[in-house]
Amino acid sequence: MFFPENRIRVFLYGQPADMRKSYDGLYALARQGFDADPLAGHLFVFANRRGTQIKVLYFDRSGWCLWGKRLEAGSFVRNWSVVCGGEIDCTALKLMLEGIEVKRQLKRYRSGPDRQPLAHVSQHGVHV
Repeated sequence: MFFPENRIRVFLYGQPADMRKSYDGLYALARQGFDADPLAGHLFVFANRRGTQIKVLYFDRSGWCLWGKRLEAGSFVRNWSVVCGGEIDCTALKLMLEGIEVKRQLKRYRSGPDRQPLAHVSQHGVHV
C-alpha cells in the first residue's frame, strides 16, 4: 500500500453498499456509519452484496480519491452476517484485498487424553 500505515486508520462498512455510488454517496455512508471524520484522510472500505467488488474512499487534502477492485472469481466477503463494521488495521485490509480470509485454524496435532490421529499412514499411502 502507498499509505503510512502507522498513521492511517481504516474503517470497514459493515453492510453491503451499492457500488453504483460514487464520491458523494460513499461519503454520505461514511459520515452516517462511523464516528470518524471522512475529511481526515482515513480509508473507508465498502463492499457490494455479493462481495465481489470493493471500493475504498479517502480524502487527500485536495479532493476525494476512490479506488476499487472487482474479482472475476471468489469474493471479498463470504458471509455478511459475520461481518463487523468498524475500524480494522492496514494488515487486515491488505489480506482482504488479496483474498485471504483470516479465521481460526484447527491444530493438526491435538494433545491430551482425547486426542485422535488426524491421518493414518500405511504402506499404501495416507488415509484420513
